Amino acid sequence: MESEELRNVGLKVTTPRLKILSLLEKSTEKHMTAEAIYRQLCAGGEVIGLATVYRALAQFESAGLITRHQFEGGQTVFELERGPHHDHIVCVRCGRVEEFYDKVIEDRQREIAAKLGYTLSDHALTLYGECNDPACQAGKA
Repeated sequence: MESEELRNVGLKVTTPRLKILSLLEKSTEKHMTAEAIYRQLCAGGEVIGLATVYRALAQFESAGLITRHQFEGGQTVFELERGPHHDHIVCVRCGRVEEFYDKVIEDRQREIAAKLGYTLSDHALTLYGECNDPACQAGKA
């Protein structure tokens, strides 16, 4: 499937691109930094450079395969462009990112835009807070 996706967006099918795309598709972590992708590939025995990872991610983003997020105070993370629109909540301590969708919030944003004379073409909502993960909370002390 990965090679077909690359061809469909006009990218040459190369081993590094296939490995990176495959890792993104199979990872349980939906939001990954380029460095995390690089480390996971190296840990899996792949011989790939960090510059190659960055270059492939930029190409994937240009082709619409992934979305880049730059959350406040954090690193740039990438996620596959899959499924319907969603928003994010980010822990300001550990950087954990969760996705959510709320119809009431989405409807309200469209209402506000219409009231102000706009038709929304896109938007991004990111909430920031402290998660309740015990490992993250332990770092508070």
